[in-house]
Amino acid sequence: MCTRVLWPDANGAVIVGRNMDFHMDLLTNLWKMPRGIERKDGANGKLTWKAKYGSVIATAFDLIATDGMNEEGLAGHILWLAESNYGKPEDSDVQLSQSIWLQYYLDNFATVAEAVEWTKSSDVRIAQLFDPTGHLVPTLHLAINDATGDSAIIEYTQGSATVYHNRDYKVMTNSPTFDKQLELVKEIDGLGGDKPLPGSTLASDRFARASYYIEHQVQPKTELQAMAAMFSIIRNAAQPFRTPEPGKPDASQTIWQVVADMTNKRYAFESTTRPNIVWIDFEKMSFHEGTEILKLDLIGKLSLEGGLAGDCSHKFEAVDDLGLGLVDTGREALEFVARKQDEFAQLAKGFKALKLAKAS
Repeated sequence: MCTRVLWPDANGAVIVGRNMDFHMDLLTNLWKMPRGIERKDGANGKLTWKAKYGSVIATAFDLIATDGMNEEGLAGHILWLAESNYGKPEDSDVQLSQSIWLQYYLDNFATVAEAVEWTKSSDVRIAQLFDPTGHLVPTLHLAINDATGDSAIIEYTQGSATVYHNRDYKVMTNSPTFDKQLELVKEIDGLGGDKPLPGSTLASDRFARASYYIEHQVQPKTELQAMAAMFSIIRNAAQPFRTPEPGKPDASQTIWQVVADMTNKRYAFESTTRPNIVWIDFEKMSFHEGTEILKLDLIGKLSLEGGLAGDCSHKFEAVDDLGLGLVDTGREALEFVARKQDEFAQLAKGFKALKLAKAS
């Protein structure tokens, strides 16, 4: 599920692109989150905070931040990693629910270095969500990058965080884990080896193609050229529509793409099922504490004729208390079910045994 590519030296700008690959429409909209929002961890309730920075996020079902950038130019990207193993966090651990994982970083950090230091010092554990789509429990890893060109990938495969922190870490896809991807890509011609550039949709092949093309870019003369070049790279790593592979959400079609300029604070979004690219210019938005949470309705307004297109910085709309309440309730329901998964599993096991007993 997904590809993320970082271009840290695009003629003075830092550009990032990502594909969202999934087996169904995530009903993604863009949200503007101002400073000052008070949040909690969605897990054991021991971690609470007030947002230091405003952000624009792309959501899944309006509940979970899957991608986004804050006003300081820190951007983050949630991708699928089948090997993820978050372990069983202890009640005494610092925890973040998957539902709020990315938002915490956007709310609290201006740079990758700050985020990495906190991740290591807090030994934060991730509380896995209940799957809202009814298919698979999410297994995710996180990429973060900032306006200096710094980069980090955070993976959980043995309960605690493994952090890969280096501005040279420009590409992330899915399986295998990041350390193994770094070894595999060395086999490719132009990246250290002699194998031809692969063309399949396998995560390792997408990793190789994205790595190759980001290393073979001419310097852009304008921001338009830089963002266009990034769109071309992530489109090359996109996955076509096809019959879904059962149990493999990472082997799914690309449903949308994002390109962000972390230097000039612009965030562009393109759907593969709805026309028109839209973008947000952060300088035209207010993230001051006390301003409203706003939503850009991509699901309802990315239409063929008369729909959203181009600069949509001033086209976000306020969400009433009822709408915000429904979002909060939905997220809290996911987090509650996630905390009670063991109890629900026992109930399901008991009902199954009872049904078998009656049948016999």
